[in-house]
Amino acid sequence: MPLSEASLLPVLPETGQPTAQAVAEFLLLHPDFLAERPELYRVLEPPKRVHGERLADHMAAMLSAERRRARSLEAEIDAAVTAGRAGHGLTIRVRLAVLALMRTNDVVDTVTQELPALLGIETCTLMSEKPDRRGILPLPRGTVSRLLPPGRDAVVRATPAGEAELLHQEAAALVCRDALVRVPFWTGHPTLLTLGARDAAALPARQALATLAFLGRAVAAALSR
Repeated sequence: MPLSEASLLPVLPETGQPTAQAVAEFLLLHPDFLAERPELYRVLEPPKRVHGERLADHMAAMLSAERRRARSLEAEIDAAVTAGRAGHGLTIRVRLAVLALMRTNDVVDTVTQELPALLGIETCTLMSEKPDRRGILPLPRGTVSRLLPPGRDAVVRATPAGEAELLHQEAAALVCRDALVRVPFWTGHPTLLTLGARDAAALPARQALATLAFLGRAVAAALSR
């Protein structure tokens, strides 16, 4: 709308200037008026104090809030990108682990000896509430259902607690992040794959659960051969 249309606004008789209400109504009807004329901001004076000391500098507050929102969005984007990269790296490592499981004749040995290096972690252990093979460690009855409730096939824990020594044995002191993965009932007894990492990036908390659950199913398939 041409700037000259502002001359049609009601004016104050004593000054010939538009009334405050008329200016407000005009801006409400034309919300893009100032956005299209940024040069006006050089002469406009933003409010500094309104309603005493309790509400100060609306313009600064708006700018500050928008900057905080922008920083928050940038942080979320950075976190998502980092998590995506970490998740992609874990997917590649799990593929290598599955290949190792496919060619091995000793699944338990491969899990405990080869998978830690392939996955970039410190420890990888098979545990069962009723182990039937050498190298599978025992778990107290009900442990798997307590750590992995029905409907959850994997969990990544930022701070391993409680059962750290039980789950990671002598490596417990080195583990700063772990993952617990359900190994489907290949013998009919609850079985768990425990992964322990010194570097948190090796077990990303995001975008990792489906990949780890797949690893658990691959271990179960190898054990059932």
